[in-house]
Amino acid sequence: MRIVPLSQARQLPLWRRPFTLLLLMAIASPLAFNVWAALLNNFVIEAAGFTGVEIGWLHTVREIPGFLAVGVIAIIIFVREQMFGVIALAVLGLGTAVTAWFPSFGGLLTLTMISSLGYHYFETVNQSLQLQWLPKARAPQMLGWIVAAGSAASLVSYGLLVLTWKTLGLSYNFVYMSAGGLCAAIALFCFFAYPQFEAPEPQVSRMVIKRRYWLYYALQFISGARRQVFVVFAAFMMVEKFGFEVHEVTGLFLANFVANMIFAPLMGSAVARWGERNALVIEYSGLIAVFLAYGGVYFFGWGVVVAGALYILDHLFFALAIAMKTYFQKIADPEDIAPTAAVSFTINHIAAVFLPALLGYIWIVSPGGVFLMAAGMAATSLMLALMIPRHPVKGNETVFARALAPAE
Repeated sequence: MRIVPLSQARQLPLWRRPFTLLLLMAIASPLAFNVWAALLNNFVIEAAGFTGVEIGWLHTVREIPGFLAVGVIAIIIFVREQMFGVIALAVLGLGTAVTAWFPSFGGLLTLTMISSLGYHYFETVNQSLQLQWLPKARAPQMLGWIVAAGSAASLVSYGLLVLTWKTLGLSYNFVYMSAGGLCAAIALFCFFAYPQFEAPEPQVSRMVIKRRYWLYYALQFISGARRQVFVVFAAFMMVEKFGFEVHEVTGLFLANFVANMIFAPLMGSAVARWGERNALVIEYSGLIAVFLAYGGVYFFGWGVVVAGALYILDHLFFALAIAMKTYFQKIADPEDIAPTAAVSFTINHIAAVFLPALLGYIWIVSPGGVFLMAAGMAATSLMLALMIPRHPVKGNETVFARALAPAE
């Protein structure tokens, strides 16, 4: 395949440039993953009789490939990152497409593992390519547009679900086949339509763990643990506690992605203007309040309107997480981006391989207690974010090392 250095990519038509490829892949991934997630809670309850225990185990299995993301380092020795990312995207689409064929505990765990391998390996490579291909000065804004593109794709697919699920009597199998098949088709197009872009800095093909990245690693670990509560139990609560049907859950997701389309580019600009530290402080402070309020839904009997509003706010605060990516981009050696993306994905998923199952048992006893634990995790993230300097660069990774940064 043709190899094009990034310095020459501007000579290509707009639709064949690296940023356009990132946008296209950002559209494909949520078509499969987010539609899978939108139907999941209703599908597993109706087809397989899941309770909090089974859903916890399913999400634990789903996160195992994320824990194994460090294996990407070995793979990219033999396969170019861009090509491997497209192949992983196709695996995600195909795994999603056949989900409804196996409506049992064992079958769903197996298909979840396959599609999750595609999703997590794609996301690992995708994060690496974004940080290699996007210029530091414009990275926050461009990442915001990438998030908005993914939200737009989800908006269209979820909107169609809301409008047609009941009126056309759609089946789980039809929707999964359509969404997964479209994702795989886009991956196939990306494979043949784009040249292989080459960043100026060759990536290290071995595991990289550096002491000066310790704060980034810590932020990733706590973020991964906290994210499990939202991903596993926030939507599950809407089905189990409030009896949401498929079109209602999808409508909630739809509202999220409308908000993300509008606010993600603004969040990117905010990160560029405020700096990574201030953006993350705002995110984690907001998440503490949101998770405490989630607990109030159970402890004080707050209704479905409050729960739905909290779900949307949760997503908006998560949009500020692009600040973590740009923080690392600023402090990293350019050749460390690919191996560190793999290592950080593994660190992000350490808690994910046991926490969902553990929280599933706690959920049976005290659902509100699960959200209080998440508030504690967000508070820990807040304390870590305060250690980020106002102007992070190599040699000035934390407030404890100011050698190269302007005086605060």
